[in-house]
Amino acid sequence: MSRRRCERAMTLAALALASVSATALAETADIAPWPQWRGPAGSGIAAPADVPLEWNAASGKNILWKTAIEGRGHSSPVVWGDRIFLTSAIEGDVIPGAKPPAHTLGGEEFKHPDALGADRHHTLTVVALDAGTGKVLWSKVAYAGAMYDDRHKAGSYASPTVATDGERVFAYFGSQGLHVYDFAGSLAWSRDIGDIKTVGMGVGTSPVLWGDHVFLQADENEGKESFLVALDKKDGSEAWRVPRPVQASWTTPIVVEDRSGGAQLVTAGNERIIAYDPNTGRELWQVEGLESNAIHVPLHGDGMVYVTAGYPQKVMKALELGAAGTPPRVAWTYNKGLAYVASNLLYEGRVYLTNDAGVLTCLDAKTGATVYEGGRAPAQGSYMASLVAVSGKILMVNRDGDAGWVKAGPQHEVLAEASIDEPVYATPAIVGDRIYIRGERHLYAIAK
Repeated sequence: MSRRRCERAMTLAALALASVSATALAETADIAPWPQWRGPAGSGIAAPADVPLEWNAASGKNILWKTAIEGRGHSSPVVWGDRIFLTSAIEGDVIPGAKPPAHTLGGEEFKHPDALGADRHHTLTVVALDAGTGKVLWSKVAYAGAMYDDRHKAGSYASPTVATDGERVFAYFGSQGLHVYDFAGSLAWSRDIGDIKTVGMGVGTSPVLWGDHVFLQADENEGKESFLVALDKKDGSEAWRVPRPVQASWTTPIVVEDRSGGAQLVTAGNERIIAYDPNTGRELWQVEGLESNAIHVPLHGDGMVYVTAGYPQKVMKALELGAAGTPPRVAWTYNKGLAYVASNLLYEGRVYLTNDAGVLTCLDAKTGATVYEGGRAPAQGSYMASLVAVSGKILMVNRDGDAGWVKAGPQHEVLAEASIDEPVYATPAIVGDRIYIRGERHLYAIAK
C-alpha cells in the first residue's frame, strides 16, 4: 500500500472510531444518571429499563465485566454518563501511639467491643472507572495517615457514597474531610469540617447536593457537638452550620418539597426528626425521634416522609407534611419487620420493608394498611445492601453476594435468583440496561 493510501486508511479508521465514541457518549448522555447514594433523589428507583434477572460470576453469565478494586469499601457506585465513581480505604501498618478519642455513653466512658482501626495507617482513595469497559481511569489519594476514630470491624472507612452533579465528584470521609474532584481527576478543593466522634463505629452519612450547596449531617456520640453543615459547591466555603440535639447517627438527609412548594431538608435522628430550610439552615419543625439508631435514609413521596429504624427498636413513622414551618402529622406507624442497616423502598404507592434476613413486608403508603407480611427472601442470608427497584421489580442482594428479584405489587413473588459469588455490603446501582454491584473485591457490570 502506498504511503498516501495508508494515511487515508488511517484517517478513515480514526474517523470511524471517533464516530463510534461520539455515538457511545450520546447514548450514555441520554441515560438517567445514578448521581448519589441510592440514585435519583436518594429514592432507590431507576428509570425503566430491560435489565437481566439472572447472572452468575462463576459461569460469566450476563457479566459484562468485573474490575478489582484495591482496599475495602462499602460505598456504592455512582454513575454519570460513561463514568463510575466510588471510594476505597487501604489499610496499612500500625502507627505507634495512635488511638481513637475517648467515647462516653450515658455519661460514662465507653469502648465498643467491635471497634477497631484508628491505630493503623489508612489511605483513602477516590476511583473513576469507564462504564463501558470497567477500566480504572484514575485513582486519587484523598487522605493518607492516621484515622481520627475507630470503625466497626465489619465496616469500612470508605462507607459514604460519593455524589456528583455531572461536573464534579464529592467524596466524604467524615473527620478526614470532604474532597472534590472534576471528572478528569483534578482536585477542585478539600474541606475539613471538624472531628466527628462516631462511638467508634465509623461514618455512614453520604453527601447530598442541592442547588449550590452540599449538605453533610454530622451527628456524634451523645450529641453535644452534633451539627448539620452546608458548603458551597464551587469552593467549599461554609454557607451555614447549625447544632443538632441528636446523638450519633449514620443516616443521610433528604430534600423534599412541602405542601406550599417550598424545600425542606429532612434529617432523621434518635432524639428528634428535624427539618431545615436548605437555603439558610433555619429550623422549620421538629418532632419526636426514632429512639433508635438512625441509619436508614428517609423515604418521601406524595407529601409524605417515612422515617425508619431497626435497632434497638423497630420503628416506622409516616409523616404527612404541611406548609413550611408547620410540624407534620404522624399519619401512621408500624413497629416490626425492619433491618438494622438496609434502607427500605417507597415504590408505586407501597412501602417495602426488609428485615436483616431479607424477609419483606409491604404496606399501603397512604394508610399504612398491611398488604402482606413475611415475604420470603430471594436468597437466604444476612442483608446489608438496601432495596432498589426498576420496571416493577425489586432487587435484593445479601452479604454472601446472592441476589434475587421480587415482583412489586400486592402479591409477593420471587421472580429470579442470581449470584456474584463474593460478599456484598454496598447497595447496587441501576443505570440504563446495566446493574453495577460492588463486591468485597470487585466491581461488577451486569447486562444482557
